[in-house]
Amino acid sequence: MSTSDITKIEAEESIQISIVIPLFNEEGAVAGLVEEIHEVVNSIELSYEVILVDDGSTDNTKKVLRALEKQHANIRVFYHRMNYGQSAGLATGFSFARGNIIITLDGDGQNAPADIVLLIEKLTDDVDCVCGVRHQRQDGIIKRISSRIANQFLRISTGASFADTGCALRAIRREALGELMIFNGMHRFLPSILRLQGYHVVEIPVGHRPRLTGASKYGISNRLFRGLRDCFALRWYKARVLQGRRLG
Repeated sequence: MSTSDITKIEAEESIQISIVIPLFNEEGAVAGLVEEIHEVVNSIELSYEVILVDDGSTDNTKKVLRALEKQHANIRVFYHRMNYGQSAGLATGFSFARGNIIITLDGDGQNAPADIVLLIEKLTDDVDCVCGVRHQRQDGIIKRISSRIANQFLRISTGASFADTGCALRAIRREALGELMIFNGMHRFLPSILRLQGYHVVEIPVGHRPRLTGASKYGISNRLFRGLRDCFALRWYKARVLQGRRLG
């Protein structure tokens, strides 16, 4: 093994946090978001990497990502051939993440990177996942109503009580993702899945900012109706999941 190989292995082992961000047509938001992340995480002096997953963007997002990858040594970029959805973007990021703690957030800039510090502080020894609950949401009325109905139906159908399953801002221990089910819509139900598997999931209030560039990718068809359908699948999973398989 060469000296360069040893150096590379040591660098990978030293990574404490992997920040995973799926992106679709966010050319105007991603550069500023990355700069905010660097400023926040550097302030708490933790080693980290930023994993950007382009989910088949059709604008100039790829061009922006290539420039960011050249500017920052701790940025890793992965590209999907086509648009597979947010869950696929997260799954790709999870599979390549090297940190002991995985942070997820949206690429549109509405999640405040400053709240990453709050998530990490709440990820104590007995907590496996910390989920954000958006305070004073800056979304349109259709998006808010759809999320509220889907959250209520999830509680009724599965008994999983979460205030905001649509918030992408989360901190998760790497080992909690070992048996994660990957399916279209997984990102909405990730807290519920982890809790059903026996992991300790908590929620904390986080900020939420208005979208400054681009356009929302969600509406009634892909947020409400698909979410309600998936609740039935999660209810089936609840009845059959194997709990308490955590390795000590």
